[in-house]
Amino acid sequence: MKIGKHCLIVIILAVFAGCATNKAFVEGKQFIAEGKLDIGLASLEKAARDEPDNLEIRAVLARQREAVAARLLSEADNARSAGDLDAAVRAYRQVLEINRRNERAEAGLAAIEMDRRHFALLKHAEELLERNDYPGAESEIRSVLQENPLQRDARRLIRRITEFEMSSGKMESPVLKTGFKQPITLEFRDTGLKSVFEIMARTAGINFIFDKDVKQDTKTTVFLRNTYIEDVFKLLLMTNQLTHKVLNENSVLIYPNTPAKQKEYQELVVRSFYVANVDVKQMVAMVKGLVKTKDMHVDEQLNLFIMKDTPDAVRLVERLVSLNDLADPEVMLEVEVLEIGRNRLLNLGMQYPDKINVNWATAAAASAGLPAGFEISSAGVNRSGSNLDQLTGFIASPAVIINLKQQDGLINVLANPRIRVKNREKAKILIGDKVPVVTTTATANVGVASSVSYLDVGLKLDVESTISLQDEVTMKVSLEVSNIVKEVQIANGGLAYQVGTRTASTTLALRDGETQILAGLISDDERTTFTKIPGLGDLPWVGKLFSSQNTTRNKTEIALLITPRIVRNIARRAKSDSEFHFGTENTVGMPPVIISKVAARSLAISSSPTPGTGAARSDMPRPPLFDESLAARAAPAAQIAVPVLSLVAPEQVSPGKDFAVSISLAGAENLPAAEVELSYDASMVEALDEGEKSGTRLLKLGKGGGVADLRFKVISQKPGTTQIGIRGVTLQGEGENSQAQVALPPATNIDIR
Repeated sequence: MKIGKHCLIVIILAVFAGCATNKAFVEGKQFIAEGKLDIGLASLEKAARDEPDNLEIRAVLARQREAVAARLLSEADNARSAGDLDAAVRAYRQVLEINRRNERAEAGLAAIEMDRRHFALLKHAEELLERNDYPGAESEIRSVLQENPLQRDARRLIRRITEFEMSSGKMESPVLKTGFKQPITLEFRDTGLKSVFEIMARTAGINFIFDKDVKQDTKTTVFLRNTYIEDVFKLLLMTNQLTHKVLNENSVLIYPNTPAKQKEYQELVVRSFYVANVDVKQMVAMVKGLVKTKDMHVDEQLNLFIMKDTPDAVRLVERLVSLNDLADPEVMLEVEVLEIGRNRLLNLGMQYPDKINVNWATAAAASAGLPAGFEISSAGVNRSGSNLDQLTGFIASPAVIINLKQQDGLINVLANPRIRVKNREKAKILIGDKVPVVTTTATANVGVASSVSYLDVGLKLDVESTISLQDEVTMKVSLEVSNIVKEVQIANGGLAYQVGTRTASTTLALRDGETQILAGLISDDERTTFTKIPGLGDLPWVGKLFSSQNTTRNKTEIALLITPRIVRNIARRAKSDSEFHFGTENTVGMPPVIISKVAARSLAISSSPTPGTGAARSDMPRPPLFDESLAARAAPAAQIAVPVLSLVAPEQVSPGKDFAVSISLAGAENLPAAEVELSYDASMVEALDEGEKSGTRLLKLGKGGGVADLRFKVISQKPGTTQIGIRGVTLQGEGENSQAQVALPPATNIDIR
């Protein structure tokens, strides 16, 4: 038996000695520690091949493989985020060499292939944008966003296309590229609609195709002079309850604007929208209320909704989702709680016994438990027997106790929790204990049952924050400080607690990073107790020898410091982003119907009859549009009108952002060209033109006034206020008009925050 034990010990020592002397195993761990991952793993694998039964080497090898793979995956992800795709590919392939079935590495390589394909598409899209081929570029960009909605370059380019479409007012393709912008003069009274469209077709070179239900003999009256054919076309369609569909660059289909015909001719698209931050039900309710879309499907698990509607309605919903699907603001609450407690105890004096017991002197009486004959105490003498000679007195407690005790205590409790909370959510902080409270319930014929509940004792803080767009945090603060005063014994042997509580509730508004102190929660408790011998303790001077004083004072003060720091907030959207054209109640996305002004008296209604229903005539007599005598009398007033110079700039701009300043001169029809000297603070804003950074600019206005714009960029990184103003106006040329006085507007203040 002993020989077997010795053999087992020898085998175990041999195994450990082999692990310790395995050179490849030791070198492998050393290489990995030095960062030489490939060499280290190769050494560990060699050690495992040399000793395949060594469990320690196999465990270290498996653990190091996972650690190395995790490190390589992290490096690959960082390289991919930085745009270094080649380095990311190398790292992912190294991971696959370690573990051929690593799903993250395979997914990373697939994502890199997708990124490269997307980069090629976006590069081609940028080339198309340089050639002003916006429809082709938009198609490729949207194909990228369909696979990766968070692709930054694609989102930037699609935003650029959207801004271009908003600024230029371009319609979706296909677009009419004929003489649609050519001015035309039409004068018809009670003429068939077909005749009017024939004139427009010959003039603009447009092919009009009518639906069978269009009443071409409908009579219409048109008196238009020098108005674009496009505007005339829109007016005719709108006033005759018609609509159109562009077929190609010079062909238009016209059909009645009725629900039945809309179902036949309007093209529909299906689009899926993933909502990231808002409840999908709320988003769908908004879409149904605004866009009136009926065909929708909601998937609450994926937070997804699918809609079927016209392309214009889908584009409108896309903008609504991008504007409203925003992450909730978050704030970091830095709370500092300071509790200062001072305890003072003074117990001074001589404590005498307050009772003398007298009992029978015999041992038999004492063993029998007979009561005392009488008792002498501060209440007097209580006599219960007549055998006074057999009584003896004794004092159970010490005769005299001298109290010489003074105790001072200082308690400082400091807590500095930090909690991050979403907008309009409540944050709760508890610093203290949960005290168990046992409740006993007795039920007839059942028995006694006990239950345990817990009482929160300590400091409880509840804060509900509301973050505004002005980087202010409104907080509802509720502070409660409690402590156990004493324990109370109840009748059934249970234990209850008397709890002292101090509570404060308030609502305050703080700016980002501002600290507010809530102090003054002070508890000052002082108790003094005197113990005296009756009569002797009341004597002056000498009475202190027959009395004892016990003074206890507890003072506690609590101070709360709270500092909100906004982690994420919602940026106020510009007007171009938050306000856009909707269309009409019946047609979502319909362009506005307006008449472009190309000359004076572009739109006029003639009251004279038109002979026949011929084509447009420009030589027929027309009545005067206004009384010329009134115009003559009004001319001097127009000449002496006071010119008005205005300066328009935004009230608030963020650091690093661009903004525009507009200068306009109105009521200056008779004035020559002018130069306006603009001044600004060059240390806070920078003019985005080719001029010097001197703090002044000369802007030129044409004859008769006009508008001049200049773009600036905020270069100051600190919050503050800057001014942009007009120093003076110089009128060019000679004559009386060059001496006119132009009132200067006040300077404009711009808040940088």
